[in-house]
Amino acid sequence: MYDFMESPMELPSVSAWRRELLAEVKGRVLEVGIGTGRNLPYYPPGIDLTGVDISPKMLERARKKAEALGMNVTLLEMDIEHMSFPDEHFDCTVSTFVFCTVPHPGEGLREVKRVLKKDGAAFFLEHVRSDNRFMGNMMDILNPVVHAVTSTNINRRTVENIRMAGLEIVSEANMGGSKIMKMVKAVHTGVNDNSINRVGV
Repeated sequence: MYDFMESPMELPSVSAWRRELLAEVKGRVLEVGIGTGRNLPYYPPGIDLTGVDISPKMLERARKKAEALGMNVTLLEMDIEHMSFPDEHFDCTVSTFVFCTVPHPGEGLREVKRVLKKDGAAFFLEHVRSDNRFMGNMMDILNPVVHAVTSTNINRRTVENIRMAGLEIVSEANMGGSKIMKMVKAVHTGVNDNSINRVGV
């Protein structure tokens, strides 16, 4: 998925979605799965940005991109499922095309909630399993092959997983006329609760 989304030929619509997603972020911001820093040009000025990724090679590319843009970004090698930040540390979190690849997305989403301040906002741009019965079943059938080739899952129920992690969805939009590409804003409305059921599909 990284290879596709990091292509120099990224569709203008995807770039526009990134810009729209990031328009509201403010304060201390965490981007989980920052990759090569594809979102960096679209962040508003005046934020305190931290990016984490499990790949040091990706982080090095993001570092060079940030330098070229004149941005001050803290970049850290870190597993999204086990982040070392304290509870309620960030005002906003961002992820774009990340939870299709995280091995245990529920764990990662619970970590997103944990590091968000109360009333903080989590912004997601993700592709998800179709709610059309036929298309959803086809995605389930094809997923093992797609994952073997790209390390990406095409049948993740990410919107449902966000809710199950204890975040409250305040907006959900279908992008590009497709119900499998979602832009979601969710908020942390209460205390962190480790008793929340684990989710992972």
